[in-house]
Amino acid sequence: MSREIVLGVDGGTTAVKAVAFDLAGEIITSHHESVPVQYGRHGEAEQDMNLIWEAVADCIREVADALEPDDTVVSIGLTGQGDGAWLIDEDGEPVRPAATWLDGRAGQRVNRWMRDGRAERVLEVTGTTVFGGLFPVLMEELLEADHERASRATTQFNCKDWIRFKLTGERLTDYTEASRSYLDVRDVSGFSTELAAELGQTDLIGLLPQVRAADAPGGVLSSGAAERVGLPAGTPVGMGMIDVAVTGMGLGTVDDGQGWLILGTTGFVGTLLPEVSRRRSQNSMVLATGRGRQVLEFMAPMTGTPNLDWIRNTLGLAEVPWSEIEQRARASRPGANGVVYLPYASPGGERAPFIDTAASASWMGMSLTTTPEDVLRSVYEGVAFSLADCVRTLDMAGDLVVSGGGFRSDLVCEILADVTGQTVVRQDAPEAGARGAAVLALVSARRFPDLEAASQALACPVERFEPDADRGLIYRATKAVYLQAREAIRPVWPVMRGLRYQDSAGDQS
Repeated sequence: MSREIVLGVDGGTTAVKAVAFDLAGEIITSHHESVPVQYGRHGEAEQDMNLIWEAVADCIREVADALEPDDTVVSIGLTGQGDGAWLIDEDGEPVRPAATWLDGRAGQRVNRWMRDGRAERVLEVTGTTVFGGLFPVLMEELLEADHERASRATTQFNCKDWIRFKLTGERLTDYTEASRSYLDVRDVSGFSTELAAELGQTDLIGLLPQVRAADAPGGVLSSGAAERVGLPAGTPVGMGMIDVAVTGMGLGTVDDGQGWLILGTTGFVGTLLPEVSRRRSQNSMVLATGRGRQVLEFMAPMTGTPNLDWIRNTLGLAEVPWSEIEQRARASRPGANGVVYLPYASPGGERAPFIDTAASASWMGMSLTTTPEDVLRSVYEGVAFSLADCVRTLDMAGDLVVSGGGFRSDLVCEILADVTGQTVVRQDAPEAGARGAAVLALVSARRFPDLEAASQALACPVERFEPDADRGLIYRATKAVYLQAREAIRPVWPVMRGLRYQDSAGDQS
């Protein structure tokens, strides 16, 4: 019996994937490919754009080959990592590797923008706090440091828009991605030429593609791309959203007042608001959704699950399954016997719920009695505390709907519930990002009349984690120490950062 299928393609930072859903939300098949990030001594974090495309194309082909001959792919939905500089020339070729959202080479430039008022102006117009991976500041850095290549760019994409270009040949973006440059989120009327002029970047607006709604058509599969990915030419391709926003579509959170959390390569805590004037924090970021004046206010800690990957490898447990890793962490007690971990491990510093380009990870409270299990548990707790800090800052009430690979850990869900005192609701099925992209694609392909109907059709069961009062007392006391420790060590972070990047020629043996 023939089935209608929708694909969700997710261009993540460390892996890309394609997922096939039927129109009842069941996952038919999926495939993912790991993609590398190249880190440099001065904060660089880059990816080969053609390598990203080839990995995505391989994923789609693997999924297409696994479908039944009578299956019909009705649309392809897209999402991916946001921010950075994904630059192509007039012929559609990358002019240089993509500098990703993780890139920290512009840290000193960010500090200058914060001192001279440019960062404040960006926040006022776009709702975005400035950090090293944000396009306006990053592009200024690239034009100075790599002028020959960066100046050849004719279009600035984000990851999902680069993927769409390779599928369709269309140079397009959506409102969530446009919010990361010069879009005025106060009236969502278009890019602010006034802001660009104030930043000395009038010419850069010309690099930005046409903006369309996230549930609008994004073109059709070209003949060349069709041959590469194994699907019929003319297959509709949706617009999509940046990954942190599209996940809400997959979780069924599409209305004002609803919110969600993600724990993946980064963290994410966000809530939908009817307009930008309702935002809760000036340190948050805001994305226009393209649905009237609605915005998504969110905070996105720079480093999520890489903290767990790092400690797993550091303790020599790389080959040990995550289920056993979590058991070892549970061998320590809540509060990790006084060990506190600050999870600020990104080369680009931290952006939520505070901004500090020199932020660094560290342990405190260790002694000769500290065990590997204490160290391991402290990392789980530090990651959860970072998210809980954002929940408090955004004044999120009610249940906390969560998604992302990090929340597959029961321990992380339990700690978050205990420290916030709120019920954590975890979606049973994986791939919320790809699912959200599929929801938008089904609306753009007119298989459903609106986002609510498509989201409900693809919805899946959830699991609930209720807070424990006794553990909550311990965690809240531990989190208070976590916050005090962070403020105590912050003055030393810039010096630590300087030691990290000192030239080897000046090292003393």
